[in-house]
Amino acid sequence: MDTSQLLILIFLVITPAVYSETTKPQCWISSMKTFNLSEGEAFYFIHVDLYDAKITDDEITWYKNYAQNDSEQISTDENKTVHYHGKALFFLNLRPENSGFYSARREGPDVRCQNFRVRINVFKEKNKTEYLYGAIENSDRNKKVPCPEPVSDTCKMLKGKLTWEKDFKLLQGHDEASLWIYNATKDDEGIYTCTCTWTHNHKVYNSSGSKRLIHKDLTVHRLEIISPIEKELFADEGFEIKLNCSVFCGTNVERYCHTSWHVNGNPFNQTVGYSQSKKTVVEKPSKNTISTAILTIEKVSAKDFQTEFKCAGVGFYKTTYRTLTLKRRESIIPLVIGAVCVLLFCVFAAILIKFFAIDLALFFRPYFPLNSQNNDSRVYDAYVVYQMQNMDKLTENMLGQFITNNLPSVLEKKCGYRLFIHGRDDIPGEDHLELVEDRMRQSRRLMVILTPGLGSGSEITDQHPGLPQNSVIGGYDWQVGQSRV
Repeated sequence: MDTSQLLILIFLVITPAVYSETTKPQCWISSMKTFNLSEGEAFYFIHVDLYDAKITDDEITWYKNYAQNDSEQISTDENKTVHYHGKALFFLNLRPENSGFYSARREGPDVRCQNFRVRINVFKEKNKTEYLYGAIENSDRNKKVPCPEPVSDTCKMLKGKLTWEKDFKLLQGHDEASLWIYNATKDDEGIYTCTCTWTHNHKVYNSSGSKRLIHKDLTVHRLEIISPIEKELFADEGFEIKLNCSVFCGTNVERYCHTSWHVNGNPFNQTVGYSQSKKTVVEKPSKNTISTAILTIEKVSAKDFQTEFKCAGVGFYKTTYRTLTLKRRESIIPLVIGAVCVLLFCVFAAILIKFFAIDLALFFRPYFPLNSQNNDSRVYDAYVVYQMQNMDKLTENMLGQFITNNLPSVLEKKCGYRLFIHGRDDIPGEDHLELVEDRMRQSRRLMVILTPGLGSGSEITDQHPGLPQNSVIGGYDWQVGQSRV
């Protein structure tokens, strides 16, 4: 046999052995279960995947696994503190050295290899908070604290008895699998421990599990923008302005309440001349939550009037926006000018009325006739008398011209007054005193014309003298005027 034939023979012998080794089926591995347990307690465990009724106890072998694929088979001796019975693994008196990885291997002639893994961590008694089975945190009025499944399953399988503790103090009268706390308050917060007392080989063991209860106040999510209200805000160019964005997020929702400003569609970034401050306030006792963002513009520029500012409120379920733009405030100079003009007009009108009251009254009399003067029985509007003695010729002529021409042309022709002028309207032969008294009684006013030598001043006065009705001039108005003609 030559060398080539020998090599072929060796290859044919080795190849089937290698093939059979490499094609040996691998074990299926389950997910890892981890338990944090207290030293000195007992622990009963069946992997959840082993509850299948098709798996028999004879197919299961328990191992404690070490590093580098090293493992130790667990004893089936029930007097051992760590042993197994079929699917179940027992720890009767847990010690820190019991911590480690354990696996239940299922093997059989017609069964694919399977590994069911569990990790055990044993803590000292003083570290009880380390092995809590989670926390119960909600705002329910009545709270349910279920016993951890490993403990409740142990009591169910081994027919044990349940008891409850709060902060490691016994609660009397509670032996149910779920502990109900009605009308829960902050005082009910704490660590609740469910303990199962069970018997194995005529010995009593305890298994416990704890959960933390956290009471949360009622939470209401309702997102609403409080400010800004208007879509536009007046601003003065060159001055500072603060833009306020306030959002009401609901009740007791401080963790889920946020506000910010967006500029031209983008979240605000700190830049020179612009700054943003934020704060969230929880009102007491309502616990209403309000978040506020204040955007400060140190000096408003023309660009800011073209910028879109958007107030953004972020809650637990949604985000809401409100847009705000700056509008240039109108100058107050036109308003001031208008007010000054009105004031000057009023002053001018007052002066005009003060010095030209009579002229104005005469000017407007044709347009506003006085109808009330005709309600009495008097015939004349005024009785006119004047000084006729001790005058020089020039004064007498001037007075006559005024009495006969000027005065009637204005008061009678233009204003519509009826005048009785002494000396012009007398009836010849009539008694002078009776005439004067009768005409004066028929007149509403007495008008006395004074010549320059008898009086001074140019004003006309209205008086209502308190004379008796039987007086010659009582019961009507009278005027005194100085002739300037």
